[in-house]
Amino acid sequence: MNAVLQSIGGFGLFLFGMAVMTSGLKKIAGDRLHRWLGRATRTPLSGAVTGTVVTAIIQSSSATTVTVVGFVGAGLMTFPQALGVIFGANIGTTITG
Repeated sequence: MNAVLQSIGGFGLFLFGMAVMTSGLKKIAGDRLHRWLGRATRTPLSGAVTGTVVTAIIQSSSATTVTVVGFVGAGLMTFPQALGVIFGANIGTTITG
């Protein structure tokens, strides 16, 4: 029973963190970031390349994925743009291995 409560608490903490990150991104993101994300993820291929490069640089597909989810939540990226980046993050994590 204790493990179930801890799991629920951990999930709640994760959702709270995502909400805080999304609201922070909405506040600090400017027009310039929005334009850059649009250019870097214009096509699925360019999104995959962007996701691969970013993941190779920061060495974490999880961080890339969580950041992209925050960008979508903040309205800086669309869902189709995010799919390409997440696919690229999976490729990038295998390259860095």
